Amino acid sequence: MKILSWNVNGIRAVAKKGFLEWFESENADVVCIQETKAFENQLEPELKNPLGYNTVWHQGTRPGYSGVATFSKEVPVSNKSHFEEITHFHEDGRVVETKFPNFTLLNLYFPNGGTRADGQEMLSYKLKFYDHFIEYMNALRDSGESIIACGDFNICHTEIDIARPKENATSIGFLPIEREKVSELIENGYTDVFRHFNPDMKDSYTWWSYRAGARPRNVGWRIDYFFVTPDLLPKIKKISHLTDIVGSDHCPLCLELEL
Repeated sequence: MKILSWNVNGIRAVAKKGFLEWFESENADVVCIQETKAFENQLEPELKNPLGYNTVWHQGTRPGYSGVATFSKEVPVSNKSHFEEITHFHEDGRVVETKFPNFTLLNLYFPNGGTRADGQEMLSYKLKFYDHFIEYMNALRDSGESIIACGDFNICHTEIDIARPKENATSIGFLPIEREKVSELIENGYTDVFRHFNPDMKDSYTWWSYRAGARPRNVGWRIDYFFVTPDLLPKIKKISHLTDIVGSDHCPLCLELEL
């Protein structure tokens, strides 16, 4: 089974840069995208349901902001995109949950945490999102679910995950209080798949600023992840960063499993 995850930074924008051609060439079983920045009624049919894949969208309430979508060849056993009981999940369009026979998949776009354009402080919102997420993951796991969680987590965990750790010591996305949330996720029993299989790999990132030619110079951040419950680790064949795929400031991630 092949699962892809990609923050596309606007599905309508990336569609003009070969998204559908990439989607078809990958022939994945599941594709998770984040930061869609569009309501379903703003999309052409080929973007709303590419190649006839089953699609679950969650855009939230704000136009041109956030949004996640999960495309799958197989119709999920069930899906969930409305989390009214968890405001942090629901109002911005940040979570799609799809259940398949062997696992539950969470497609996530975590808050950035920087100050909003209107001046509102968002770091506390981001940290609370992590608290809700870990609590929700634990409840799923404790009910017997095997879990795959993927997406843009908007945090570099350790110094090996960022090209300029000293220069970014006080930057949103690399603050100690944020990095502790990823540590907490691991302490709760979830595995960062890329780092599990590549414990010492340097210079492997998933996001690059558009400024100052960061991507050609590989001045990046690893902020996109696959996390899994330990029972799924023996079934994982490969994880990779598809750094040659452009069109967004993030690159796609690919997880291959044998289920």
